[in-house]
Amino acid sequence: MEQRINFQEKGAGAMKTLFSIGAYLKKSPLDQKLQVLVEYRVSQINGCAYCLDMHSKDAMEHGEDAKRLFCVAAWRETPFFTDRERAALAWAEAVTACQVPDAIYTRVKEHFTEEELVDLTLVVSSINTWNRFNIAFSNPAAVGTYRAGQFG
Repeated sequence: MEQRINFQEKGAGAMKTLFSIGAYLKKSPLDQKLQVLVEYRVSQINGCAYCLDMHSKDAMEHGEDAKRLFCVAAWRETPFFTDRERAALAWAEAVTACQVPDAIYTRVKEHFTEEELVDLTLVVSSINTWNRFNIAFSNPAAVGTYRAGQFG
């Protein structure tokens, strides 16, 4: 498949809005390492190759262990994640599926303040949006070209 639209060029206004969300989240009280872990998991669910490449590199740059990245799709079955990370991953999966049961909300509220939970939901929503742009407009030639921290 070839690139359909260079959405970063043709949709500069829309992209500016998405980049401003990213700038806001960099100042969030949520740990950057956790944010990237959630972005990686959501990108796995959505099958976004460009974002998986990007967030695996960013995760490693933030000190993430490769073993954890290799196993994040099976986070429930591994001992590698904290209870807070497990709550965030469960929340990310539920929000991505647009099905958030009370049990997951109750669990995540045990580990995150209300402000953090709003920001975590914004992380999930934002990466879902990026995944959809990358998948809809496809640019397979770009996969593998990202450098850690390239977009700030």
